[in-house]
Amino acid sequence: MTVPELNFDHVSRMSTAIGLYEHALLTAPRRDHGYCVDDVARGLVLTSREPEPSVEVRQLTSTYLRFLGGAQDGGGRFRNRRRDDGSWADEASTGDHWGRALWGLGTVAAASTEDDVREFALVHAAIGLQARSSSVRATAHAAIGAYEVLRALPGDPGARAMLAVARLAVAGPGSGPSWPWPEARLLYANALLPEAMLVIGSGLGDDAVLQRGLSLLVWLLEVQTRDGHLSVIPTGGWQLGERRPGFDQQPIEVTALAEACARALELTGDPAWKIGLDRCVEWFLGANDVGIAMYDPVSGGGFDGLEAGGVNRNQGAESTLAALTTFQLARRVAARAEL
Repeated sequence: MTVPELNFDHVSRMSTAIGLYEHALLTAPRRDHGYCVDDVARGLVLTSREPEPSVEVRQLTSTYLRFLGGAQDGGGRFRNRRRDDGSWADEASTGDHWGRALWGLGTVAAASTEDDVREFALVHAAIGLQARSSSVRATAHAAIGAYEVLRALPGDPGARAMLAVARLAVAGPGSGPSWPWPEARLLYANALLPEAMLVIGSGLGDDAVLQRGLSLLVWLLEVQTRDGHLSVIPTGGWQLGERRPGFDQQPIEVTALAEACARALELTGDPAWKIGLDRCVEWFLGANDVGIAMYDPVSGGGFDGLEAGGVNRNQGAESTLAALTTFQLARRVAARAEL
């Protein structure tokens, strides 16, 4: 399988000096819909992981960092939505966007080779790690961000405290052998939860939590594989007894699986996890329930959803970043294997 090279054309098209537009009409940014921390944080993860970033990608990283810094309040919470004119449209809170912001900041802190960039990320991550959220997925993302902070600052007390809080929030029991999942139904970006368990277990030296994350990821991959390809949970979620396949399938479900498989490979060294990561890449290239590619190599954009009759051809930020991040993860794994 040939993994596409990363094309940042559409990400740049969707970005301004303020941030990253959330939605698109085909390839045109929907400026009236404004910006959000959710997608800016995803964009920051992508750009900061580039091993040899171009000047353009470095500029995007700086823009996205400024956006997150401006979104944060003194208590560590973040506003999420920003209008086209740069004004904020909501109050600071600790919803899912807070967790994603910490994920982005932690990733920059661990990945950047520039002292000023890394210091900016660490300062804002330290403030954000003081806050807490009632959202399981927000806390899971915050845990992953905390784990990345520990790469930059081993033993950091704020990061370790977040992992301890997340262990209680994320690693709950299932209802039995037929449904080991810690929630009553699969919802969205589901593989985020086992990935969080992996970093919590690794960061705190809790092998039981790490092993639970691995076993849940195996189960989740089995549930979301059909006839040798990924058949992911639709936007409405899924539980036992409901029909499959379901649509509208979202790219973020696939990239969450890719992130978790890459993390499992990193922590265990087991090459079997590359099979799951490869299937995520293949899903974007057409190995899915409809047999249509979910990525446009010409524009560099990802399509917004897989429908029973085709694809939603709008190329919003979330879907574009999902495709590029999945390709980036696969290329990073391949590069490490060549060393």
